Amino acid sequence: MAAGERARVFFALWPEDAVRAALSAAAVRAQAECAGRATAAARIHLTLFFVGGVARSDLTTLAECAASVAGRPFELATDVLGYWRHNRIVWAGARETPSALTSLVADLTAALAAAGYRGEDRPYAPHVTLVRNARRPPRTADVAAPRWSARDFVLAESAGGRYDVLARWPLRPPV
Repeated sequence: MAAGERARVFFALWPEDAVRAALSAAAVRAQAECAGRATAAARIHLTLFFVGGVARSDLTTLAECAASVAGRPFELATDVLGYWRHNRIVWAGARETPSALTSLVADLTAALAAAGYRGEDRPYAPHVTLVRNARRPPRTADVAAPRWSARDFVLAESAGGRYDVLARWPLRPPV
């Protein structure tokens, strides 16, 4: 299959501009302290499910799976910094994971599994990658970022160093 016939994709929460700017500033501060490569503002997101490389013809099936998910809107505070030594990543996460986020990931994972897509073989750890190739952990565990109003989720493609949003689905309040 030619490169243009394949896509490397993932489902994610895509923050509004103010949250993206605050997390980008946190990434620059963390990079100054920890070295490594700060995540560019345009690439800041919170992955829900990493699909990986698929045929472009699979995008329709992925969209159908996402459309079947009826998640609820929620607020997310990315208020803690962490460091994974094994892959040298500084990340921002939530001290408390909203139950609506946990449900969204579980429902999306189930819909994708029913269509034959397998997720990663580890527990879900909601985070925003701030710095890659960090040489050391940050000195503080706190990050100042505004609360994030999650009102939708997206299917995004990683292409040529950028992320492109391919489709978006609203999170709906319970009826």
